[in-house]
Amino acid sequence: MLRHAANLHGPSLTPNTFFFYMLPPIILNAGYLIPNRKFFENITTILLMGVIGTLFNIATIGSSLWACGQAGIFGIDIPFLHIFLFSSLIAAVNPVAVLTVFEDIQVNEVLQIVVFGELLLNYAVTIVMYHMFQVYNEIGVDEIITVDIAAGVGSFFVDVLGGSFIGITWGFLAGLITRCTDKVRVVEPIFIFAMAYMAYLNAEIFHMSGILAITFCGLTVKNYVEQNVSEKSRTTIEYTLKILSFSAETIIFMFLGVVTVSYEHEWNTWFVLLTIIFCFVYRILGVLILSALSNAFRVQKLTKVDQFVMSYGGLRGAVAFALVLLVDEDRIPLQPMFLTTTIAVVFFTVFLQGTTIKPLVKILDNKHLNQHKPTMEENSHELEMV
Repeated sequence: MLRHAANLHGPSLTPNTFFFYMLPPIILNAGYLIPNRKFFENITTILLMGVIGTLFNIATIGSSLWACGQAGIFGIDIPFLHIFLFSSLIAAVNPVAVLTVFEDIQVNEVLQIVVFGELLLNYAVTIVMYHMFQVYNEIGVDEIITVDIAAGVGSFFVDVLGGSFIGITWGFLAGLITRCTDKVRVVEPIFIFAMAYMAYLNAEIFHMSGILAITFCGLTVKNYVEQNVSEKSRTTIEYTLKILSFSAETIIFMFLGVVTVSYEHEWNTWFVLLTIIFCFVYRILGVLILSALSNAFRVQKLTKVDQFVMSYGGLRGAVAFALVLLVDEDRIPLQPMFLTTTIAVVFFTVFLQGTTIKPLVKILDNKHLNQHKPTMEENSHELEMV
């Protein structure tokens, strides 16, 4: 399909449209709706999967593709930094598609929270790494010195911690304001959306992670909003967030469809096949290694079936596609090949993995996924109530 797609004229997705209009509602919906208590109960596992796991995937996919390029498999020379720019964006997992599949197969709550949290951090890490490799490509591989590498590592932690702090600050501010809206209930949802968007813009102004800012703003404000606003406002906020999130995701997939039929694709069979294989294999390896490490200190272990669902559920989607569209073709001449490969990976994971995960889980152990064992903390709370 991609090889023989017609070259028609179609609209394009611009950086401003994606980063300032499409991405914020998707992230805010995820951050606001995630159960805080379960999130922080599993925070260590989430950090392992979301941060270490994403960095592992970027490093392994990029290194493997670069090694294959050096071996002459692709038939073209792909620069080192170009490959890692591509690996940073192809490591982005699609939360809406994954969670839709998870709801369909009815996984247990702990697994859903772990994956949900991992995908939130995956978004943040992939975009921070994407921007970092963009800067490195602008500098040039021959001009990069030790100071630049140290600055890149330092900027990663500054972006992550700074964005989180900004989001928490705006979340507290939203909580304070909603304490004074008891006589003007109609404006409560507007304040929540405005404060979250301000957190995102504030972080972007200071070149920090807007994704983490809006995520932690949603996590923080959730604790106070439920107590301060009316039941109608809570319902309005939740449904509006869902509508905005799914609308943004749908629009991005519409752009994907338009680009599929309106773009003159640069097809490289070996690059496409090996990218799909490496994404699949290293997702499995990362989950298995980090799950074993996580289970060493978890009371409720991640079972083999849980690990299979997490591995097989690594669907790519909107963010990977949007980021590859934003790659500057003047600086990265291979951008058309990267775009074609990204679309192929999205199609493969969404259509093949997304449609086969449910029957595979049923064959393995569907009953186990629906069982939820209470944590030690839940048991202690139950004892206190008794």
